[in-house]
Amino acid sequence: MKKNVAIAMGGFSSEYRISINSGNIVYKNLDRSKYNPYRVHILQKEWFVIGENDTPYPINRSNFTVTIDGQLITFDCVFNTIHGTPGENGLLQAYLELLDIPQTSCDFYQSALTFNKRDLISVLKPFGIKTAENYFVDKGDEVDPDEIIAKVGLPCFVKANKAGSSFGITKVKSRDQIIPATKFAFKEDNEIIIESFLDGTEVSVGVITHNDEILALPVTEIVSENEFFDYEAKYLGKSQEITPARISEEQTKKVQEIAKLIYRKLKMKGFSRSEFIFHNNEPHFIEMNTNPGLSEASILPQQAQAAGISLKELFGSAIEAALKV
Repeated sequence: MKKNVAIAMGGFSSEYRISINSGNIVYKNLDRSKYNPYRVHILQKEWFVIGENDTPYPINRSNFTVTIDGQLITFDCVFNTIHGTPGENGLLQAYLELLDIPQTSCDFYQSALTFNKRDLISVLKPFGIKTAENYFVDKGDEVDPDEIIAKVGLPCFVKANKAGSSFGITKVKSRDQIIPATKFAFKEDNEIIIESFLDGTEVSVGVITHNDEILALPVTEIVSENEFFDYEAKYLGKSQEITPARISEEQTKKVQEIAKLIYRKLKMKGFSRSEFIFHNNEPHFIEMNTNPGLSEASILPQQAQAAGISLKELFGSAIEAALKV
């Protein structure tokens, strides 16, 4: 019997449109012989299923069901494609766990942890994971540019702590840019993280659970036309994403093993995509995405294709893994 799959997309953050694109790609590529897919838009003020002729049908939030043409639809699984809140910070996962509905991404604790860059770094350091030097600021704190420069140096990156797709990030090259950069970051979040600049090759490593095995996908090298891998580079074609990366076999194995170690230690599920920079020939961890972009041009689908895994197989495997839990 075919499973009813809700493809959750949208969200409450600046990444809303990116999520809609990812969700529509999943909807397009799910195997109709196994699944009945439903496009579920989860927005700040309303949740609804997009039906035929783009008709919206409201979701009953008390039990995550929908009535379409007089028929009550319940969902066997939720395919979570929401970037940012509430799909990538644990809120949606906790809600679905209370309702005992399986979903394809990691559990709520892992989602909340990985969405918080500075908490994640703190958890990973005891496992020997190398990172940039960092400095933390909360909204309302006094910002001391000299103290920041003494800790992380120049240039440095000022980032919103809990935001994705490079929203709220600035590469700072001089002292007088620090205060404006913090104000820009605080538009996205009430916490910011300031990191030292790491000079080296940037790579992205996808890790998935596929056929009951934790699998590190082929590594992608990021070559941005801009100062760094910002929103334009990620989504507007201002970068080269080279898979497999132009690094040695030894470097490839090393960064894949570190990415798998992080996945295991955090007790991850579903898809993850971790970013690293090879600085002084050592991979330094930058961040982890637990709901990475899923369009045909996105990094993780590129990596899956390089590994011989089609989008239909990739997405179906995620659903089957969720249903087994």
